[in-house]
Amino acid sequence: MAKKKTKLGRLSLSQMKDLINKKAGIDVAFDLRGENPTEVKDWISTGSRWLDSIICRGQVAGIPVGKVSELAGLEGSGKSYMAAQIAGNAQKMGIDVVYFDSESAIDPEFLKSAGCDLDTLLYIQAASVEFVLETIEELLGSNDNRMLFIWDSLALTPAVMDLEGDFNPQSSMAVKPRILAKGMSKITQQLANSQSTFLVLNQLKTNITRSPSEAMVEPYVTPGGKAMHYAYSLRIWLTKRKAKAAFITDDKGFRVGNEVKVTLKKSRFGTDGRQCTFKIMWAGSIGVQDEESWFDAIAGSEALKRSGSWYELCFEDGTSEKFQSKHWLDKLKDVKFKERVLSVIDEEIVMKFENRTGDASHYYNLEED
Repeated sequence: MAKKKTKLGRLSLSQMKDLINKKAGIDVAFDLRGENPTEVKDWISTGSRWLDSIICRGQVAGIPVGKVSELAGLEGSGKSYMAAQIAGNAQKMGIDVVYFDSESAIDPEFLKSAGCDLDTLLYIQAASVEFVLETIEELLGSNDNRMLFIWDSLALTPAVMDLEGDFNPQSSMAVKPRILAKGMSKITQQLANSQSTFLVLNQLKTNITRSPSEAMVEPYVTPGGKAMHYAYSLRIWLTKRKAKAAFITDDKGFRVGNEVKVTLKKSRFGTDGRQCTFKIMWAGSIGVQDEESWFDAIAGSEALKRSGSWYELCFEDGTSEKFQSKHWLDKLKDVKFKERVLSVIDEEIVMKFENRTGDASHYYNLEED
């Protein structure tokens, strides 16, 4: 007599989730209406309100927690300065910072000036690409607290084969990209599950190609291979402006910083191609000159009127405040003035882009002086 087959009932979403998680031995199935590792719930400020405002549609953001981000730039464009400020901001959020340095060039005093607490920052020499990735994997499996891993920089970190081989670049061609492709596939989910963040610093190199049109469209490339491009949720590129006033000088003419143009090369948050500018100081007061850039951020707003060398900031209650640009920082000390400026930034940079109002070119193509 044939055995009767038991009719299978329909599993609920919760039952399927429990079944899959039991089979996997860890939580891999989630209800996207509740806690899940794919949603960005927290952001680490870059130190620039303008940059934070262009990273994610409809909100003030920063470096996405739980994701992999790239901070690439030309030489002397301020990558390490910005990374140090990001590290300091992460520490204020209770995040453990691990700094991998392949250049052995980080000065403790520089980190302190940028706002880092050296008592809670772990510095590691990046001996090899494999060592960096293995260390991250080990720490992710051993530490319950959220972590920020900063790798400075991918371009100058050798593979083990590079260290053990000769100086002929052909002998270890494409080794690093293959290691990175395998490594990122191993740690990306671990980063998301532990709500840890990986910030990779990289170099922008001239795109040497036979196609002149390609060189014009894509003048720069980054080392490390294509796998990293897919792993990044956010790619921030820093370039020096081509203007005559690219350098910042003090009252005696000494160079103390430079102006940087920022482009979002990739953003999974709906803001590809957006741009902003700010100044980075590397003498005296170190880091991004944040409040100074707010003036440029709201320059095209109807709330800021100009008459010759005088400006007038209009408040929502119908009143206004006149000032000259040289007194901008002094005006920001007034709470009412500062709050109005920040609300205008939110309106002009965040909400108008979200609602697709105004001239689209103002968000993507910043004019150079």
